[in-house]
Amino acid sequence: MNFIKKHWGNILFFGIIIFMFTPPGMPLRALLIKGVSYVTSRVENLEIKESDQLQIKDFNWTLMNGSGTQVNLSDYKAKVLVINEWATWCPPCVAELPSLASLYKNYDKSVVFLFITRDTPEKVANFLQKNKMDIPVYFVFGTPPVLLQSSTIPTTFIIGKDGKIVVKKTGAADWNSGQVHEILDKLIKK
Repeated sequence: MNFIKKHWGNILFFGIIIFMFTPPGMPLRALLIKGVSYVTSRVENLEIKESDQLQIKDFNWTLMNGSGTQVNLSDYKAKVLVINEWATWCPPCVAELPSLASLYKNYDKSVVFLFITRDTPEKVANFLQKNKMDIPVYFVFGTPPVLLQSSTIPTTFIIGKDGKIVVKKTGAADWNSGQVHEILDKLIKK
């Protein structure tokens, strides 16, 4: 007991280091980020004002699907798109992925979802199996269009049938929220 009283600061310091920078801390970081993202995404307005929405003109982006087949973003032109760039090692990505997977289940018949990663297919397959997720994962095979380039993950875009970026969000968010449902429902009807 004397040892703990004497060294409590060091014990706390090493606990924080383990939490912040090691794989065992990943689930706790993801849970913390998930809680924060649910609060912040409900407060902020995700939708970009119509006058500020940028339109993608170049849909040329080669991706590889989970089966190893090359696809191009242009194949999905004139459809409502949800594009999420993520990684298995990224705590904010892991935190928001369950809400994106739920959104996918709700809208997979009317919206095209592209979960894009630079991880290896084996690593992604293990991650999805471990977390019991069934989402359409694509692997980067070429350079994205300029308007879809981001140096931050997770980054999520919602794009209308007209190619306008309606939502661009970096960082984790609650994607299966009423606000996102309203945005997608509106875009589907257009």
